[in-house]
Amino acid sequence: MGRVASFGSVNVDHVRYCERAWLEEAADRYDWFPAAGETVAVESVPASFASAFDRTFLGGKGANQAVAAAGAGANATFLGAVGADADEYGVREGLAARGVEVTHVASVPGPTGAAYVAVDEGSGENHIAIVAGANDAVARTYARHHADVLRDADCVVLQNELPEDAVLGALDALADADDSTGRESSGPCGERPTVVYDPAPADDAAERVLAHECVDVVTPNAGEYERLRAAMDAFDGVVVQTRGADGVVVTPGSRGPWTGAAFERRPPAVDPVDATGAGDVFDGFLAAELARGTGFRRAVAVAVVAAARSTTSEGVQTAVPDRERVLEHVDRAD
Repeated sequence: MGRVASFGSVNVDHVRYCERAWLEEAADRYDWFPAAGETVAVESVPASFASAFDRTFLGGKGANQAVAAAGAGANATFLGAVGADADEYGVREGLAARGVEVTHVASVPGPTGAAYVAVDEGSGENHIAIVAGANDAVARTYARHHADVLRDADCVVLQNELPEDAVLGALDALADADDSTGRESSGPCGERPTVVYDPAPADDAAERVLAHECVDVVTPNAGEYERLRAAMDAFDGVVVQTRGADGVVVTPGSRGPWTGAAFERRPPAVDPVDATGAGDVFDGFLAAELARGTGFRRAVAVAVVAAARSTTSEGVQTAVPDRERVLEHVDRAD
């Protein structure tokens, strides 16, 4: 089955499915409004903006990736924090119902993190603004307190929606794994878990995290790849650039789970309804397959199909596809 630990964010997603005209008006009015496929972090959003979002889902990259990993058959654990309103939105209950272990989730004062997701009704492309909320309270001390959970995983997924010091604290805990776990080397990255890092939102913190020796795989989309180009060029692990309907491009590094030749993998043709979180589904399935011991090329193939299929339904966690159906498609294509 394999064990996946997702150390990251959980949000309440406020969603609006809208026409292009609304998106263009929002971009003109708010200088922080994200581009298509972009995630931006903001301190707050105006009440008039928030009131335009009429649907609610559970989200956040860390929670989404944990749900996707569980859906892919992994023993998935989520590490992160929720606010005082978590019961109102059924955050823990929602994750647990999808097979995610939530006993280590912290509770802090204030609201749970929030995301405002504007989905283009024509293309399915999303524009995401996130407000940190409780996610901002996750600290290095929390990572250190749960170091054993991280070290006991076969694959750890990290994102850039938590404070930089917390993410680096999780990586520092993993750097000590060789000396502290006593586990025999069984994975492509030796004694410690394989680490998959999603660098969204792309910023200076992502550049510093990428420089850590324990990051093995990074999964930027095309825009994030360009914004982090210098860090990508210096990174010596595996780069998996996700490009939506154009699939992924894998560039090997000198270490990590893939040191063979560069390759591409295209997704099946689908009719997208909502592309929100397709990258999270990709990361969750990739982590689950690597934790299971699947070879890297096939793990990527499975994750590409899962991500594509997830765009045919609304939401993210509700759109995670069945692994067996995904495998059937991969086997037919191969």
